[in-house]
Amino acid sequence: MTNLISKSAAYAAVDWGTSSFRLWLIDAEGNVLDERRSGEGMTTAAKAGFSTILESHLMALSAPTNLPVIICGMAGARQGWVEAGYVDVPAALPTVLTSAAVVSDPVRDIRILPGIAQRGSAPDVMRGEETQLLGARDPSVSGEQLFCMPGTHSKWVKLSGETVTGFASFMTGELFDLISKHSILQHAVKDAEKFDGSHPVFLAAIKAAFEQPARATNLVFTVRSGQLLDGLDATGAAARLSGTLIGAEIAGGMADGWQRKTLDAPIKLIASGRLADLYEAAFAALDLPFNTIDADEAVRRGLSQAAKTVFGNN
Repeated sequence: MTNLISKSAAYAAVDWGTSSFRLWLIDAEGNVLDERRSGEGMTTAAKAGFSTILESHLMALSAPTNLPVIICGMAGARQGWVEAGYVDVPAALPTVLTSAAVVSDPVRDIRILPGIAQRGSAPDVMRGEETQLLGARDPSVSGEQLFCMPGTHSKWVKLSGETVTGFASFMTGELFDLISKHSILQHAVKDAEKFDGSHPVFLAAIKAAFEQPARATNLVFTVRSGQLLDGLDATGAAARLSGTLIGAEIAGGMADGWQRKTLDAPIKLIASGRLADLYEAAFAALDLPFNTIDADEAVRRGLSQAAKTVFGNN
């Protein structure tokens, strides 16, 4: 992509996470003209300044000084730029589009989309995923759809038509990082090489954890005991840890009382890159029907819908 075409941009779309920053210049037809990515997430921006980071990326793309900006993610958290609040479950996704917070800026029109909150006996929150849902949902489907959104804190979301009726977060990615770096298992996975979804130890761990999620922490310990007693190598140990956590997540995401064990429609997997590979392999191993939707494309489409609602046709 070249910034020579950025002058035709209608707005900038930003997905601002805890540890990542992604910005796209979008034209009036929704086409991506240019992009910027960095590790300047909310944690960094809270120290360096949200406006400073945003303007540095817009300047690098020669974006017009009055170009409007639509933002989703952790920039709208309480510790973020401007708190954008939450839309409560049951949450109609179009309500998210009309509830954006306004950032005070002398030149630009900057808006931050709210998150979604689930109150009551199973309190939960999401920020950024609601925008992916906006871009991933099929408007022609009026019935229930089940979405799996892998990540540091994976989300399983039930959508009825255009309304989020319930969701659950799973700390799968963060637990893998903590266990592999700060527990006794760090020695077992040290020097592990990258593996993909075809690794037999990963697939076996997926099935074991899905079938017996109550034994999840016991299965995690076999990462160490398997190495001590069965010759499990470091890569296999990492694959077992990953498979155990993902298998337990899938079991939780489809647990009786919250989701259906028998699906009448494919799971919508919103993921990209290595996470897409691992979860696709996991669903296939468990004979669960699924369709994959690219996470980057989903969030861009969601941000584009928001921009059209908030800014009108630029």
